[in-house]
Amino acid sequence: MKIYRIALGLAAICLGAALITAVVGVATFTGPMLIAFFIMLAIGFRGVSQLKGSSFTVIIFAATTAAMYYPSYFVQWGGFKLVALITPLLQLIMFGMGTEIGLNDLAGVFKMPRAVFIGLLGHYTFMPLAGFTLALIFKFPPEIGAGVVLVGCMPCGMASNVMSYLAKANLALSVTLTAVSTLLSPLLSPLLMKLLGGQFIQVKTGDMMWDIVRMVIIPLFAGLIFNRYFKGKVRWLDKTLSLVSMFGIAFIIVIIVASGRNSLLTIGPALMLCAFLHNTSGYLFGYWMGRLLRLGERDARTIAIEVGMQNSGLASALAKAMGKAATLGLPAAIFGPIMNISGSVLASYWHRHPPVVKEKTNTTANLSKAV
Repeated sequence: MKIYRIALGLAAICLGAALITAVVGVATFTGPMLIAFFIMLAIGFRGVSQLKGSSFTVIIFAATTAAMYYPSYFVQWGGFKLVALITPLLQLIMFGMGTEIGLNDLAGVFKMPRAVFIGLLGHYTFMPLAGFTLALIFKFPPEIGAGVVLVGCMPCGMASNVMSYLAKANLALSVTLTAVSTLLSPLLSPLLMKLLGGQFIQVKTGDMMWDIVRMVIIPLFAGLIFNRYFKGKVRWLDKTLSLVSMFGIAFIIVIIVASGRNSLLTIGPALMLCAFLHNTSGYLFGYWMGRLLRLGERDARTIAIEVGMQNSGLASALAKAMGKAATLGLPAAIFGPIMNISGSVLASYWHRHPPVVKEKTNTTANLSKAV
């Protein structure tokens, strides 16, 4: 449509203006131009089928840019500290996740146990160890290093389901892995964090278990109940929940970035490189582990995406619960957008190169509406 082409043209103009103002030293206008660039680019991407799935990620970059240039607006409003919103926002996001999955998705464990086991094994062994190794290699400050490990110990995120859909992977397996890894997270994530993250900071396993239960499991089950009895009966609410979830993810990242802005200016590039290495190594490990263990192409693609993408929102909320949102939570704020970018690129590539052998898989139709 014409509006999308206009948006892309305006994006190019805004980017040019941002570069010019940065070069000539008129920094006052650089921030607004960069924010406008990302917003226009996100709108333009909606008109390109291959880039449509990346639109939300670009919005995240617009929000992150705003937090970097104007941090005071995202730290405190009056006497209210915005960091207090992280937990309720995550609970709302997890409720939304629950409304998008059903008991049939949990039953997928019994329908494809080998693939589920392989995915969980990679997700809860390789990713935490990769985070720990990278934290040591980059020699981050203790709380930042622990934050890298924390992201690696998290369950799969909802974004992985969308990426699996775009990649023409096994969507049913993706949803099952996300659901099962989330249900296992109150036990596995704190234990892994204690074992690996405890090398950097003190970790209270019991407190973390309860935090995950109240922030993830309770709202998730509430969403499952909603899915069972009310899904489709309140259509406006169904659509609103997905939008609220996206807003929640963006706002959590903005709050963390604004709170940790000074640290980010110092170690930002290293954190971005670390996030990229962690993320892509997860894709490679998940895919080739699936192929070596004789999974089909579609299942191997699913395992790659599920292993490589973590719930960074949960990592941010746990960091806030530990009183270290500006340090422990900073890697999660960086890893989230990087995961979405790399996931979108990988999904777009696989979308253009569908599996040669068509395999019988189930799909979950309601997730396709989110794309």
